[in-house]
Amino acid sequence: MCELLGMSANVPTDMCFSFTGLTRRGGATGPHKDGWGVAFYEGAGVKTFHESLASADSRIAEIVKSHPMKTTVGICHIRQANVGDVCLANTHPFIRELWGQYWTFAHNGQLQNFTPDAGMYEPVGTTDSESIFCDLLNRLRSDHHRELSDDELVGFLVEHSAAYAQQGVFNLLLSNGDWLFSFCTTKMAAITRRAPFGPARLRDDEMVVDFGQETTPNDVVSVIVTEPLTSDEVWDIYQPGEWRFWRAGEAVRRGRKDVPIKPHPTNQGI
Repeated sequence: MCELLGMSANVPTDMCFSFTGLTRRGGATGPHKDGWGVAFYEGAGVKTFHESLASADSRIAEIVKSHPMKTTVGICHIRQANVGDVCLANTHPFIRELWGQYWTFAHNGQLQNFTPDAGMYEPVGTTDSESIFCDLLNRLRSDHHRELSDDELVGFLVEHSAAYAQQGVFNLLLSNGDWLFSFCTTKMAAITRRAPFGPARLRDDEMVVDFGQETTPNDVVSVIVTEPLTSDEVWDIYQPGEWRFWRAGEAVRRGRKDVPIKPHPTNQGI
């Protein structure tokens, strides 16, 4: 399986702590050694880093961990390949422009024999994940206009995520820089940190951070992951079919769809 990490915050916040924990799973404490990527939104732009090597051994990942890059929305992915070669073109998150915004997509799972509809967006690499992303954007562009409301957008994303989930394992993080959408079919967990803040310890590293020293009383930061990253905090575990629409650190919309119940494979890659 691959692993996902997303963050939504109401103030620019760095992902160093969570990113450190996740990257240790990329070839050190976990088997996800077939590439990694991270995207940080900065206004209308996106700062990205991708590599087709294990994140635990990456000098580029070390730079990202040691140079705080603050953002209100970030998405990270570590890969264990199953569909598609191990190469840079197949590393997540994938990014496309739609309606003057950069949309960022990361997926954990596999859809057997997935065939996207033809359209403007086409995959560059050979993963089913990128094909799904292109299919989703083609359908959104065809069915809606740029002025669609949040209700229309969320309805579209939930409907199509549930449809993809009928075809296989579909754990998703998607953002346009304003909001972050998450959908779970097998494994996902979230935590929202707000005042009073306290310390937290990573499961995969000796790193401990006292968030009380790093935040203000008004900060709200939510982290969404495949598996909980800390050993001393209570994480909210998603149920199969559960989705959430995050903005400024809060789950402003949430719900659950019926999806096939599948075991989470130990080598489910993308």
